[in-house]
Amino acid sequence: MKEAFLQLGPIYQALIGTLFTWFMTALGAAVVFTAKEVSRKILDVMLGFAAGVMIAASYWSLLAPAIEMSENMLKLNGGNGVPPWFPAAIGFMAGGIFLRLVDMYMPHLHLGLEMSEAEGIKTSWHRSILLVLAITLHNIPEGLAVGVAFGAAAAGLPSATVAGAVALAIGIGIQNFPEGLAVSVPLKREGLSNWKAFMYGQLSGAVEPVAAVIGAFSVYFAQSMLPYALAFAAGAMIFVVVEEVIPESQSGGHGDLATMGTMLGFTVMMILDVALG
Repeated sequence: MKEAFLQLGPIYQALIGTLFTWFMTALGAAVVFTAKEVSRKILDVMLGFAAGVMIAASYWSLLAPAIEMSENMLKLNGGNGVPPWFPAAIGFMAGGIFLRLVDMYMPHLHLGLEMSEAEGIKTSWHRSILLVLAITLHNIPEGLAVGVAFGAAAAGLPSATVAGAVALAIGIGIQNFPEGLAVSVPLKREGLSNWKAFMYGQLSGAVEPVAAVIGAFSVYFAQSMLPYALAFAAGAMIFVVVEEVIPESQSGGHGDLATMGTMLGFTVMMILDVALG
């Protein structure tokens, strides 16, 4: 099975990787069938864990390889070209600006807030749709990151490997469990049936395979853009962490536990990337 996976092209690898992350979102959403309620304390710790995974993945799986690729390209060009930090810096800021624009215009509502506090373009959409879109914002850069990682591995550069991309997909999948939970449980609390709450919860992860295929396709056919693309995905993820995930984890009155969850998530992702990548 391992050999068969390695023989697949990066686009198919990225698709399989993000189908796994989508499955983990669905698994988290499926908790509504077995639990009437999940305490806010547990939810805050899980969201903190997700933030830690995303922060670690942004550096270990995306920024560090981007800088190393830039250094290798500069050496191959005999020292002629942009400084190694340039692609990482430009890509990172571009990713953050892109997510800022999405955040400004896409209607969404964060966990625990009133309808009057919904962000993006004003709309009459139901509260449940806005909650799903808030988590979907998290998943766009995550899917993109996995796709770019597999595309980078296919380029044959030593700083990007299939094992590293798999480690990233596993880490993203682990932290998608609480994200699915964070959608489905509040929806159930709002009066939706178990089935509807589950369907909305897992739907928030459906964007990841789409974003992954786009990311893998783009960098595979434009390898000179790899450092920029890796840093772009990192910048998008850090924006989401700082703007969305950490504030949500800290808003329920369990800030210390959420912070320890972040530390744990960072450690788990770091171990995965170093051990497998």
